[in-house]
Amino acid sequence: MNNMTPAPARDVTRTPRTVTFNGRQVHVLALDVALSFTRKPVCLDHVAIHGDPQRVYITTTHHLTAAEFDEFTSHFMRRRSWLAGAGGSFHDAALCIEVVAPQRPTLYVNPEGADYARYVARLG
Repeated sequence: MNNMTPAPARDVTRTPRTVTFNGRQVHVLALDVALSFTRKPVCLDHVAIHGDPQRVYITTTHHLTAAEFDEFTSHFMRRRSWLAGAGGSFHDAALCIEVVAPQRPTLYVNPEGADYARYVARLG
């Protein structure tokens, strides 16, 4: 993991919010756009940009190098400790890990508590 800042696909507003999920308060950043998630994609090519959009609540941002991102997006079903226990869905929103890397699209992953990328949306 590193601290490189990705080149954003487009400017999106992230608004700090507190939501209640499973009886606990969670501090998130809410995106100003709703995104469509793909369930259990194998690789980045399988992540659709159409479908029923959901609100995106970012719980954390995970920084990858371009090489790490390429490996991650070629094997979404591989177990990853940094996804374990994260995510969740409620109403029309998803708690997500934002995944960023230089010169790559920004991804939003909702593992629904699993240790693999169960639901994935992309920006850019």
